[in-house]
Amino acid sequence: MSTTITSKGQVTIPKHIRDYLGLKAGSRVDFDVNKEGRIEVLPSEPRSEETPQQRLERALAALEVDNRWNGTTDEYMALIRGED
Repeated sequence: MSTTITSKGQVTIPKHIRDYLGLKAGSRVDFDVNKEGRIEVLPSEPRSEETPQQRLERALAALEVDNRWNGTTDEYMALIRGED
C-alpha cells in the first residue's frame, strides 16, 4: 500500500493500521528506524491493554467478517459488493 506525502509532509495512515494500533484523532505516534532500515510507526501512549491479537479480532469484527468463509478473496469481495 502506498500513499502520497503532502506539501506539508503529511501522510494518511490507512484505517486498518490505525485500528490495529488503536489510534484515534489526536493520538500521538513515534517514528523509529529499525536495524533493517525500515521505518516503524508506534503509538506514543498505548490507548488500551489490548493485545495485538485482540485488536485484530476487534477490527475483523467491525468488518463483519464471517470466519467460516471458505471461498477465495475474490469470491468474498464479489459477494459483499453484490456482484453476480
